[in-house]
Amino acid sequence: MLQVLFALCLAALAGTSHAADTWPAKPVRLVIPFAAGSATDSAGRLFAQQLGSLLGQPVIVENKAGANGQIAAIAVAGSAPDGYTLFMTTNSTHSANPHLVMQLGYDPVKDFAPIVRVGMLPFMLVVNPDLPVKTTAEFLAYAKAHPGELSYGTASTASMIGAETLNVMAGIDLVRVSYKASPQAILDLVAGRLQVMVSDFTTAMPHVKAGKLRILAVTTANRSGLLPDAPAIGETLHGFDMTSWNGIFAPAGTPPAILARLEKDSLKLLADPEAKAKFAAIGFEISPMGSAKFDRYVRGEIAHWGKLVRAANIQPE
Repeated sequence: MLQVLFALCLAALAGTSHAADTWPAKPVRLVIPFAAGSATDSAGRLFAQQLGSLLGQPVIVENKAGANGQIAAIAVAGSAPDGYTLFMTTNSTHSANPHLVMQLGYDPVKDFAPIVRVGMLPFMLVVNPDLPVKTTAEFLAYAKAHPGELSYGTASTASMIGAETLNVMAGIDLVRVSYKASPQAILDLVAGRLQVMVSDFTTAMPHVKAGKLRILAVTTANRSGLLPDAPAIGETLHGFDMTSWNGIFAPAGTPPAILARLEKDSLKLLADPEAKAKFAAIGFEISPMGSAKFDRYVRGEIAHWGKLVRAANIQPE
């Protein structure tokens, strides 16, 4: 009996080794939990193009937007762990949702194998130019004088938590309007149907450059290297600090040899100066982290975003 079990184990190991040796033998799917045109989508398409060149197979982006990334996360968690399904996601699915959703349909730690952290997604506080404010201090004063009259758009946990943190820390009353995708919210902000938004750089910057939106500040603790002239909210509202991260995962159970290959190739492309410049051009700060360190980082971020959610007085639904 023991000999039979030993033989079966050897066969299984041999099968796994063979699968890793021949991988990838077909295109790889990169699932994005947000809509086309979003920051993660833009970064994902750039990453997919670069990774595909290293793998020798196309990496095809598939958008599965909705429910702050839950739809995509559940789909990836249930996919075959064969290296042909990858997940580029953010703190929305893997840090904030565990504190915002009472019955989450996936486990951000147990259901996924972390591969690399790609980088950070800084956010900015932007307003419609018709709003008579030019600084964070002026905005907060105006919001206090007009409680409940200013609406903000949100399509991600980071933008929502950022705005709700402003509500709590500054004692103002911005009204939340939820969207399925950030580009839709930004267009309503440009049109004047919203007055303010905590938006990622990628989505908002083209409209800021065109003069259709006014940037007041960035949400990071210090000024961003991508936008050094913009003050940090924390310069006016002491202690305010919020940024989003972005990384690559595979379904739990993906063969270690495939994960190792993906980690190696991902870190290689993220270290390339030309790739860094391309990411910076879309408002994305490259900050690579290998799988072991990224795993610890994700676990720590779950606790960190839990504190942010509680501090913003957001109740899970």
